[in-house]
Amino acid sequence: MPPGKTLSLFRRQIDQIDQKILDLLNKRSRIVLKIGSLKTKEKRAYYVPSRERRHLDRLKKINKGPFPHHSLQSVFKEIFSASLSLQSPIKTGYLGPAGTFTHAASLRHFGHSTEMVPMTSISKVFEEVEHGRLDYGVVPIENSMEGVVNLTLDLFLDSPLKINAEILLPITHHLLSQATGLNLIQKIYSHPHATAQCRQWLEENLPSVPIMDESSTARAAQRAAEEPHAAAIASEYAAEIYNLRIVSKNIGDYPNNYTRFLVIGRNEMPPSRDDKTSLLFSVKDEAGILYKVLEPFSKEKINLTKIESRPMKKKAWQYIFFLDIEGHMKEPKIKRTLRSLERKSVLLKVLGSYPKSL
Repeated sequence: MPPGKTLSLFRRQIDQIDQKILDLLNKRSRIVLKIGSLKTKEKRAYYVPSRERRHLDRLKKINKGPFPHHSLQSVFKEIFSASLSLQSPIKTGYLGPAGTFTHAASLRHFGHSTEMVPMTSISKVFEEVEHGRLDYGVVPIENSMEGVVNLTLDLFLDSPLKINAEILLPITHHLLSQATGLNLIQKIYSHPHATAQCRQWLEENLPSVPIMDESSTARAAQRAAEEPHAAAIASEYAAEIYNLRIVSKNIGDYPNNYTRFLVIGRNEMPPSRDDKTSLLFSVKDEAGILYKVLEPFSKEKINLTKIESRPMKKKAWQYIFFLDIEGHMKEPKIKRTLRSLERKSVLLKVLGSYPKSL
């Protein structure tokens, strides 16, 4: 068969397959609407990340290729997002403006069918979710280069909100500008963390160009979009939103740069079979007390993935410890360990159990 006819045949086959996919998506949506109606009657949560996680894991196991796993995840995240919007419109807050890495993490987790609302601060995200004006919030908790976000940790101390999910986002910094070359750039806008993560590149390529601090990488991109000879250190997503050129790609000094974000909400999440639990506690100031409170985790063979201390602002020289462990708080061995921890603690607060990031 001539090449032209072969190509036409393949395209007709793709058209037919796409029609079947569309028919199946609509069939799926009709079932989703029935599920939404049942959830409304039974007052069940619409958003259940543990169910999404189990479903994605199952699809990856049965996927025979050549369609890649990471693309499979992206496609089904958007299907989940659209399905959730059919059942009940979801409003999610993030640290804005549009184009921040928090915004990118929110879209990666919830998909584009969720209404995304930019907030002016992490505190505002907590406040709006607590008062029910937002269904969920996405906040940064730690960066692999810069460490923890102390404000997020502090806000959990007095907040009734629970952690519902985590998102691990690779951070890639680019130099964005309206200018066509490095020699035309007269100033750079950047968030201090982004500046720190690109320090070596900046010293080698633009050593004499002044750097102006901004509240976020997205705000830096906004400023660069307003000034023809200014640049910003920001994401590729910010370049699209603010119509900027990527003058230099991947200017970060470290390739393994990740930020971990948390999804916060008002409800607890059921087990997903691959969970984390986050908690905070405070203990009396006495010799060996930290060893005593952590010993039960070792005896029960519970893996501690993170421990962080923060001063307790209400009392001098008292500390709050933040702990991440593997497993769900409903598991018997974790229940036993938390009871033991509570007996030895002045304060214990479980912040939530949630599926590990994919």
